[in-house]
Amino acid sequence: MPTPAPFLLHVAQSARVLLRFFAVAVIVSLCVTTAEAAALKLVAPDSVRSLILKHVSAFDAKRADTAEDDEAEQISDEADTLARIRRARKEIPGLLETEGYFSPHIEVEQMSGGRAVVHVSTGRRTTVREVEIRFKGELGADTEERRVRRAALIDAWALPKDQPFTQAGWATAKGKLLTDVSSRDFAAAKIAESAVDVDPERAVARLLVVVDSGPAFRLGAIDLQGLSLYDRDLVERYNVLREGEPFDYERLVALQNALQSTPYFSGAIVEIDRDPALADATPVRIAITEAEPRRFGIGVGFSSNTGARSELNYRDANLFGRALELNSSLRVEEKRQSAFADVFLPQTHSGFRDAAGITWLNEDIQNLVTQRFSVGVQRMRTLQRTTVRVSVNYQREITRPEGAEEQVSTALTLNYGADVRSVDNPADPRRGFSAGFQIGGGARAVLSDQNFLRLYGRAQYFRPVAESGTLILRGEGGYTIAPSRQGIPQDFLFRTGGSQSVRGYDYQSLGVAEGAAVVGGRTLMVLSSEYVYWVSGPWGVATFVDAGDAKDTWQDMRLKLGYGIGGRWRSPAGPLGMDVAYGQEDKKFRLHFTLAVAF
Repeated sequence: MPTPAPFLLHVAQSARVLLRFFAVAVIVSLCVTTAEAAALKLVAPDSVRSLILKHVSAFDAKRADTAEDDEAEQISDEADTLARIRRARKEIPGLLETEGYFSPHIEVEQMSGGRAVVHVSTGRRTTVREVEIRFKGELGADTEERRVRRAALIDAWALPKDQPFTQAGWATAKGKLLTDVSSRDFAAAKIAESAVDVDPERAVARLLVVVDSGPAFRLGAIDLQGLSLYDRDLVERYNVLREGEPFDYERLVALQNALQSTPYFSGAIVEIDRDPALADATPVRIAITEAEPRRFGIGVGFSSNTGARSELNYRDANLFGRALELNSSLRVEEKRQSAFADVFLPQTHSGFRDAAGITWLNEDIQNLVTQRFSVGVQRMRTLQRTTVRVSVNYQREITRPEGAEEQVSTALTLNYGADVRSVDNPADPRRGFSAGFQIGGGARAVLSDQNFLRLYGRAQYFRPVAESGTLILRGEGGYTIAPSRQGIPQDFLFRTGGSQSVRGYDYQSLGVAEGAAVVGGRTLMVLSSEYVYWVSGPWGVATFVDAGDAKDTWQDMRLKLGYGIGGRWRSPAGPLGMDVAYGQEDKKFRLHFTLAVAF
């Protein structure tokens, strides 16, 4: 039987030959690339140099600055260089025209070794001398309403007189004009004519745009698709559009956002038919994607305020098949245990959301054991950035301060609150503000052990500092009007201290001493200033100063100072922080942080 050794030797020799051939091919390719890169060198103003290197095929931006004078390194032949020069002469003028340079000057300096230097002088940049915008269609009608609309559109033109002319700016300005026209009333608007008249010698341009608005659109009937779990009436409760009203794209977007923000739907698309033939009553198409109504969640976490925690949550957005939303939770923490169940009715046609709920709480904080059971009803409404709430709540509370007498209090309270938020990013704000206030109380005449009225307000302000910093100012204040704190539930009194309050002090350790416990007082004041510097990516460092106290009277109030430093991490849910704070009152360092992971 013949041995396979000669065959294997032949294969090995063939492989070596192929490898050598491949290596030579790579070297040749690199040489050709080097020759192409070194064939031309560009000399041009900084304002256009990178643009030319990027878009003109005769140049290689990576090698244009590294052409050596050593002729031994220049492998490009003369024919290749001439071809590149022709491409440069052809492509550069057209490219510079897009940036407003209509009279460039190009000179080529021939060098030895098949090399050349292309000198580019841009000339004067063209500016806009005159803008003429005309309107056809119904928008061109001679009525006061249309005249006002036309004047507003002309004032908002994005490439005005005396501005440098560029193709990108021209396209953007036309696009914005068309969007401004077509987003309200004139859904089928189009650019009927546009022209640019350039005088290269004087470096000026005259612009002409003619917009054909077409007819004014009015909304017709709603064509609703995608519902299976819910009745059509549920969508109508969120619908602010009315048949026959003028078309306004922003109102369609508002309805789309409102539907997507409900627990019933995971997606919604609201649009119209832009056919001019249907302008008198264009159909409004709403395509709905329903969300899975039942959700079960498990969470674990840790807070320096209340310790480790675990939580179970169950939600049903279609309870009993009637679009009732059940939201329930059981939370077990080291210092607090709680459970609640709230049932929300579908939003009313006027925009109100009604709910009823039940809550149980057991906690042991600062040697004060509190047990509370409450039931209540609430009406809520959100208008743009503002949310208002009115509620009636009945609660029975047992408090056991260590070293003092047990107290049982009951209260039937009427409460009103409002919150407003205007920030650039709800999850991680750098600019804007949020504020809120609450007022509520009870009376002995109506199932309460004490006459009292609680007033509370808070505000937070965000301001960017340079490119990477954020200044955060925060304030809280509260006052419970009552003959004394006796008989008033802790919910309607004040304690402070801990994370997101006065750092440097234990959670709710600032209040009124009763025995060995700290209980709520009738007055509250908290002030805070914080600066966050984002070092790299999601990581930042913070410095802060907090001051605050809670006492039974304003005369007893002595603001306690806390200050320190911390770290920040931008998570998908918002910045998470760990702070080391020093409480000046008791001269102790404390660690404050919150971290939660939900499954």
